[in-house]
Amino acid sequence: MRTKDLLSDVNFGAMLLERFVDHLTYEKRYSPHTVSAYHTDLQQFQAFLASFGVSGLEAATDRTVRAWMMQLMEQDIGARSVNRKLSSLRGFYRFARLVGSVTIEPTALIDPPKTPKRLPEFVEEKGMERLMEDLEWPPGHRGATDRLVMDLLYSTGMRLAELIGLRISDADLRGGSLRVLGKRQKERIIPIGPDLVGELKQYVVDRAVMGTVDPNGPLLADEQGEPLARRSVQRLVKHYLSGVTSQRKRSPHVLRHTFATHMLEHGADLNAVKELLGHANLAATQVYTHNTVEKLRKVHATAHPRGGQ
Repeated sequence: MRTKDLLSDVNFGAMLLERFVDHLTYEKRYSPHTVSAYHTDLQQFQAFLASFGVSGLEAATDRTVRAWMMQLMEQDIGARSVNRKLSSLRGFYRFARLVGSVTIEPTALIDPPKTPKRLPEFVEEKGMERLMEDLEWPPGHRGATDRLVMDLLYSTGMRLAELIGLRISDADLRGGSLRVLGKRQKERIIPIGPDLVGELKQYVVDRAVMGTVDPNGPLLADEQGEPLARRSVQRLVKHYLSGVTSQRKRSPHVLRHTFATHMLEHGADLNAVKELLGHANLAATQVYTHNTVEKLRKVHATAHPRGGQ
């Protein structure tokens, strides 16, 4: 192939990739984090193809896709990560076929690698009680913000991006609820208890004393009134959870898992938990029932005369 033709194919592939990114952003309304992950995966595959002299993404075959997956696994990339990258490719080639850039999807007949079943990690109830009731928080606005972050994540089960995206106007303190904008711009209402309502009221009042409060501004802010950064929330959650659990994962998502698990342990309906979490289907919520079943199994084995036999 002539250099001019190769460059033309590369430019066409880059344009197709940008169209796909726009499709995810503006039509599918995926979060910036998800769009970035798709983009990175496809750029990595594009570089892999180029190393074998394949001119662009639209020229890939099922053999080149399998070869890339094999290379990733030889590099000790986990099966879950490989599956995610394969999912990115599937989405791209479905789009490419839809717009007429390819006639055959090279991922159509490829089976994803098997992944080991992993139960969601969560913090035991006693640990969360110790955190919320006994911990001494830092003084001033920082301590109030830290406590509110931990309380909101545990009491509502919302995602990190949803927490950061909360506006003051999203809090209905009279009605005791929060309006949350979830994945794909889907809105849901989450009820909150009187203690959290009181905490939010005081926090907003304190914010007003510190400076002008814009109802459309961020609900959670630092001392300068700036929105909390994603990384700073991750750090503070890890810091506080380190004081009540020794488990390896100590992230905002662990608090989401903890919320769901504790709700089910106390008899909440599975469909209600699904709605509160903002899951698109019940299968995503059912994973939490495994934790409760495992707990019941241990109780049975310990308490029943024949449980350990």
